[in-house]
Amino acid sequence: MKIIEAKDYKELSRKVANIISAQVILKPNCVLGLATGSTPIGTYKQLIEWYEKGDIDFSKVTSVNLDEYCGLETSNEQSYRYFMNHNLFDHVNIDIKNTNVPNGLAADAEAECKRYDQLIEDLGGVDLQILGIGHNGHIGFNEPDTTFEKGTHVVELDETTIKANARFFESIEEVPKKAITMGIRSIMSAKKIILVANGPDKKEIIDKAIYGPITPEVPASVLQLHPDLTVAYCFNA
Repeated sequence: MKIIEAKDYKELSRKVANIISAQVILKPNCVLGLATGSTPIGTYKQLIEWYEKGDIDFSKVTSVNLDEYCGLETSNEQSYRYFMNHNLFDHVNIDIKNTNVPNGLAADAEAECKRYDQLIEDLGGVDLQILGIGHNGHIGFNEPDTTFEKGTHVVELDETTIKANARFFESIEEVPKKAITMGIRSIMSAKKIILVANGPDKKEIIDKAIYGPITPEVPASVLQLHPDLTVAYCFNA
């Protein structure tokens, strides 16, 4: 496990962007596992800046996102497809056909989960997976449980997750209660993983995840078993 401690959010974003850009430069046709949420926005802005300077080329990159809400149109500003288009894809030269987000509107959600796992397998797996972490230790939308979920699956969102995400919606009632997420096996199959956390409120859960016991009650704790894990954080306000 490699630990990166940044002095502020800007430095954190730049260090994570450095890791992603190095992956793309070393393997132009790599598969990036991408995450949403407030934490990676600065990283995506940095990647866009470097792309505009001609320092990085996304034309051969394929991406797979961790998760998507169930029931939101892709045009909905709170959908993760919209988030990715708005914060990264629309601003770089990645082929939009090579960007993948679970279909939260699929009529058969179980079939969509199987399709997504098969897609990742057909791509040869994820070269670099970016992860955020929830206050309850979730990665993707893998919530605390009694077992580690393996493949992509539909999850009932934990009440703490719904409350945390309510800030993005006009009311808590509008927050979707279900999502499709990569499972722990899907995440752990990535060749490299970088776990990113920002803010003093994430210190306690990061400590539990990377130094505490490995338990499905803290889903991120399973990352301790990954052979190529980087944890990057900034706990300053």
